[in-house]
Amino acid sequence: MPDRLSALDASFLYVEDHATPMHVGGVAIFERPRSGFGYAQLVDLIGGRLAYLPRYRQRVLEVPGHLARPVWVDDVDFDLNYHVRRSALPQPGSDEQLFDLVARLMSRRLAPERPLWEAYFIEGLAGDRVALVTKTHQSVVDGVGTIDLGQIVLDPAPAEPEPFEDTWTPRREPSRGQLVMDAISEGVQRPGEVVENVRSAANDAVAAAGKFAETLGGVASTLRTLVSPAPPGPLNVRVSGGRVFAVVRTRLEDFRKIRAAHGGTVNDVVLAAITGALREWLLSREVPLTPDTTIRALVPLAVRDAETPEYSTPGLVGNQVAAYLVDLPVGEPNPVLRLQHIGHAMAEHLDSGRSVAARGLLKVGGFAPATLHSLGARAAGSLSGRIFNVMVTNSPGPQVPMYAGEARLVEMFPVMPLMRTQALAIGVTSYHGGVYFGLNGDRKAAFDVDLVAGMIEESLEELKGAHW
Repeated sequence: MPDRLSALDASFLYVEDHATPMHVGGVAIFERPRSGFGYAQLVDLIGGRLAYLPRYRQRVLEVPGHLARPVWVDDVDFDLNYHVRRSALPQPGSDEQLFDLVARLMSRRLAPERPLWEAYFIEGLAGDRVALVTKTHQSVVDGVGTIDLGQIVLDPAPAEPEPFEDTWTPRREPSRGQLVMDAISEGVQRPGEVVENVRSAANDAVAAAGKFAETLGGVASTLRTLVSPAPPGPLNVRVSGGRVFAVVRTRLEDFRKIRAAHGGTVNDVVLAAITGALREWLLSREVPLTPDTTIRALVPLAVRDAETPEYSTPGLVGNQVAAYLVDLPVGEPNPVLRLQHIGHAMAEHLDSGRSVAARGLLKVGGFAPATLHSLGARAAGSLSGRIFNVMVTNSPGPQVPMYAGEARLVEMFPVMPLMRTQALAIGVTSYHGGVYFGLNGDRKAAFDVDLVAGMIEESLEELKGAHW
């Protein structure tokens, strides 16, 4: 039987265009050990673990006449060195140079004729640091059969990668005739689906994707609030093909202190800090605010099946992500009241009993945030952009050092994709005492994303000093 793309995975391919590439990224910054950590060692590390990710050596093959959804096939010309690339920053190798490069890399679509992922080994950072930038298409990581590359590259202890010898043998690619016969055979059982697939090829991809998104495959997307159009504002514009990227570095202890003083959860405090920053950003653009003004955030959170009390095996196989809609009270001037409003809204979602506490996620093998951010993007991509203004994903990571080979991970910043009419997406990851924000913005509509980043820091300081 053909390994056919799910309806949701196919929809991510159909709606993709030059302005909205549908991949999720990550920026991992490492300290280079005294023994060194170079491109060849990274290739050995990734190559030695691709056996756990068979999808990463497969490409998408279209069915003639679009009689059925595309299929996954082994890439007979797979070239690891094509996917794992090498780059270097000019002097002085600043963070600003790195993040400018990240923005340009993220704005480029992945080549559809090859496996849908890329990794960039970037040298030349000041302080003898190196960076690993990854891009993975949303159709690849489903959390059921495939996890994110970033989850298997990192280990809790340093170890020199063993030299990689590629002994993988690809399966023969199906012929055009075989693809057609498989499609006809399936079409006899589901004739309506053939019509839908042909419509998607007739410049009606968006309409078809909307129908495909009703089937969420391995990702359960559950809306806990009344679905209504999101409030208008500068965050909801038609995005361009350019990107800007900025980061925020904070300490987990600050969020815990605010939580202890005012209640709620660490995630509530994260959302409150973002809310305060968006409030100041709107004011800087002279957007009129009233006490009732809100920005609707789509907040994907990990959940578990009712019959699965704990994670018992490594990886995220069989787990889910739920997409919650939360109205952020940007019109409220008091930071504590903003936090309380968010806490009440999130409590209604968490009362379902299906959310997974941070301590539960830490039992997941490897660096789970990489996969959880990918699943969050899938949940967001399956929904209409008309019902939310901004996506915010927050995934707790391990509070112990992680390593790629012998190189210690210092910081990890998610890079979430932009939807067709969302100019800003925010990813948050906690790791080893830090909380790291990655802000991906449209180069035209959110050109001042670095201003938002600074405002998140100011908003957090405001919460730290706030009193009833």
